Amino acid sequence: MGNTYTFGLVSAENAMALAGPQEENIKQIAKQTGATLVLRGSDLSIAGTDSQIERSRKIVETLEPTWGEGQAVAITDVMTAIQALDTHRGDELKSMQKDVIARTRRGQVIRAKTFRQQQYIDALRKSDLTFCTGPAGTGKTFLAAMVAVKALMNEEYERLILTRPAVEAGEKLGFLPGDLQDKVNPYLRPLYDALHELIDPERIPSLMERGVIEVAPLAYMRGRTLSNAFVILDEAQNTTPAQMKMVLTRLGFHSRMVVTGDVTQTDLPRYQDSGLAMATKILSKVEGIAFCELTKADVVRHALVQRIVAAYEQFES
Repeated sequence: MGNTYTFGLVSAENAMALAGPQEENIKQIAKQTGATLVLRGSDLSIAGTDSQIERSRKIVETLEPTWGEGQAVAITDVMTAIQALDTHRGDELKSMQKDVIARTRRGQVIRAKTFRQQQYIDALRKSDLTFCTGPAGTGKTFLAAMVAVKALMNEEYERLILTRPAVEAGEKLGFLPGDLQDKVNPYLRPLYDALHELIDPERIPSLMERGVIEVAPLAYMRGRTLSNAFVILDEAQNTTPAQMKMVLTRLGFHSRMVVTGDVTQTDLPRYQDSGLAMATKILSKVEGIAFCELTKADVVRHALVQRIVAAYEQFES
């Protein structure tokens, strides 16, 4: 005969923050522990054996720094809490939960959701050159932009430069309407999306006019020295080795550069080597460069994205 334990979540807002869409977090905890979890108002009823109840209770308690603030718990948060309990990394998780990278304009707290994301954020803060590879949805570009904008707002750098190769463009760029900025904007949209989380969209054009924020295709980096700047090179798997060398050697005094990409998703012609893949081999032992690799376990978009990435990996292996 099993027992029942009731966990009081203080308020309906906290309960909703813990439960997630369609109570997916509650279902995940039940799946991971074998307990039966039922949410009624702000009370979470946990039924099962003593060990099932205890494990479920610990997971919910571990997530309290998030749901206790009314911040939505993601399925990735649940999996990281379970990983922390299973590998005795509770203290590491607590310090991660306290490390707020930024707050969005809507008041949402941005912090690492997995241990590998935290390693990436630490590298972004400490290393002058960081390479980060991983599949879509792992937060490579978003987290880099968050750290960069925060550093810019703290006046640690004079400008923020966001760039990516417009490989998919080729001749097609000429057929798009508008001036050059209009033509490259579709390729730089993900970078703008990250900026809009922290900066009022109405302020961005003024910052761009003054050169505080520069969003440009990679070709515009040639022949320049990027000093006192935080530089993000996105979609770097689409650079050629020559382009990659060119942009890396632009790094000037008091500058920081982040290179992100997914080596499995290159849009280059088949005969062309990826500059990102080559750079990670050539520079792997160079002192002062940080290399971070995120995996499908770090996907922080919709839970379905994680399953899609896993299915493709299985098909291609």
